[in-house]
Parts: sequence; structure tokens; C-alpha cells
Amino acid sequence: MLKAGIHPKVVSERLGHSSIRITLDTYSHVLPGLQEAAAQRFDDFLSPKAVETENVSKMLAKDLETESG
Repeated sequence: MLKAGIHPKVVSERLGHSSIRITLDTYSHVLPGLQEAAAQRFDDFLSPKAVETENVSKMLAKDLETESG
């Protein structure tokens, strides 16, 4: 269930564990790429803003060229 992306709390409840900690301590080995996936999602989240900022900078530069030229 964890590999399928089901929230650990739901998995914990379905398995009858008394806490999410038991579930994650027991089954987190099935998610070896968890840190890499989290880092990638965080990077993806930040990247559009970086691209957007870069595009705005390019647009402003073009406007300045147009006004001065």
C-alpha cells in the first residue's frame, strides 16, 4: 500500500497498528527511494518559480531593449 502512494496513516489504520510509527518503522524499507522522491518533488515545486522568474527577467530585458532602441 505504501508503494502505491497510500498515506501511511491510512496504511497504519488498515493494518490495525496502534500508531503510524509502527507502520513506518516496520515497512519503510519498501520505499528505498523515499528521500530521493521527496527531494525531486521539492525541486519540481521550486523549479517553476525559477523558470517564471527567469522568463520575467527576459521579458523585462526585451522591454528595455525596445525602449532604448
